[in-house]
Amino acid sequence: MSIDGLPVRWAIMVGLLAIVPALWYGFGRAGLAGVVTVINVLIIVAALYVATGPVSVGTHHADEGHGH
Repeated sequence: MSIDGLPVRWAIMVGLLAIVPALWYGFGRAGLAGVVTVINVLIIVAALYVATGPVSVGTHHADEGHGH
């Protein structure tokens, strides 16, 4: 089975599955380390979401490069 045909944003959904073991670790015996682990997983998933988002082409200024 090849993953070439799958949408890139599916990686985000797989990343969200990482929250389950992180919560299990956090509620187990880890305490503060578990909270940090869950926060790190959320940061990684958010970064994947931003990185795989659509690129907007309307962000360039019309007078860019003309010395204004």
